[in-house]
Amino acid sequence: MMRRISKIKKILIIMLVFTISTNVYSQDSARTNDSILKITLNQAIEIAQSENPTIRIADKNIELKKAANKEIYAGLYPQINAVGSYSRTLKKQTMVIGGQSIQIGSDNNYSGGIQVNLPLFAPALYKTMNLTKADIELASEKATASRLDLINQVAKAYYQLLLAQDSHTVLEKSYKNAEENYKNIDAKYKQGLVSEYDKIRAEVQMRSIKPNVVSAENAIRLAILQLKVLMGIDPNVEIAIEGNLKDHERGMFTRQIQANALNLEQNSDLKQLDITAEMLKKQLSVQRTSYLPTLSASFGYTYLSMNDNFKIFHYRWFPHSTLGLNLNIPLLDVSTSKKTKQIKIQLQQMQDTRLNTERQLNMLVQSYLNNISASVEQVMSDKESINQAEKGRAIAVKRYEVGTGTILEVNDSEIALTQAELVYNQSIYNYLTAKADLYKTLGRETIAE
Repeated sequence: MMRRISKIKKILIIMLVFTISTNVYSQDSARTNDSILKITLNQAIEIAQSENPTIRIADKNIELKKAANKEIYAGLYPQINAVGSYSRTLKKQTMVIGGQSIQIGSDNNYSGGIQVNLPLFAPALYKTMNLTKADIELASEKATASRLDLINQVAKAYYQLLLAQDSHTVLEKSYKNAEENYKNIDAKYKQGLVSEYDKIRAEVQMRSIKPNVVSAENAIRLAILQLKVLMGIDPNVEIAIEGNLKDHERGMFTRQIQANALNLEQNSDLKQLDITAEMLKKQLSVQRTSYLPTLSASFGYTYLSMNDNFKIFHYRWFPHSTLGLNLNIPLLDVSTSKKTKQIKIQLQQMQDTRLNTERQLNMLVQSYLNNISASVEQVMSDKESINQAEKGRAIAVKRYEVGTGTILEVNDSEIALTQAELVYNQSIYNYLTAKADLYKTLGRETIAE
């Protein structure tokens, strides 16, 4: 028990840090007792962004790209190498001087020293630096896409749990009503006031609802487990969420989505395509630098020794140093032109891909807006359906009590009320999930509660 409490306290500390920066609920309201962690939607998202491994993987990928960028910059610095060599002369070289043949060289040849190379003009290196910067930007945008996707998943899992809890409440209330109705009819049957058929129908009605209640309980447990996985917390930590779906009903009518905010400027998919297209342009510039000359400076300081024996400690060493410039001018490189053509084709493909993606995203935005509007209209209709179903149930019960109605009418009215309440909850859930998907498509990282 103490171990569980320590784990819960650790998470509460994380939540408190986020509370200071985002003005969310206080720590005292974040839990119901010592063993249950009570959270809001924003708190669930904040914990997920801190604990979910996918976010850490995306951040590590950014660090990897930055390290690769530093590696490219290292090419501007001089390279210093220690060099050494040994060679054994198998046959000495012969020279003729004044009609006489003279062999030159030694059996053993040694050299060792320092070699320094410094690039002075390397256009391909400069263009590659710009390319790696774009690669870092792409990795950052992919990390943003991961966060948006995680926020969307956590929000929908949170709403799914709300739906499961509210559905369980409706079904449990329906079961209690059916159970109370059965007890009353059973008592009347024992007194001979109602027929055995009414008793059987009431009992069947009560027992037919029980499996739905059990299924709703299982749905709650599954939704809680899914939310824990997305939040990245220990499955043994008990959590509870605040509120219910009805709390979001007012927001459906008061929070209107502004038309001027429905643009795809912040959409992560389009941003990634734009960055990728920019990287292709930079790759094209890198390929074109293959036609440009390169210039580098070199310096070498070497000791040489040539001997006919292996008395190393008696060798005489003579220093030798050089300083020079190396100019490389490409004259013909067929592969460069072929690679350039390939990149141009890829760039055209990327432009067509972006156009197609933008059209599909606009279609999705319109689809989400239609779903939101339909859900708002559906909720208004569902509320009226609930009011009518409640009146119908009251009338059916009263008719049955005075003997002018049947048990079938009571059962039908109870089923109609339960279905109306379940549909009402489903409509609010559809609105919330459509709004979450819309915010993800628009690139918004904040989910308003």
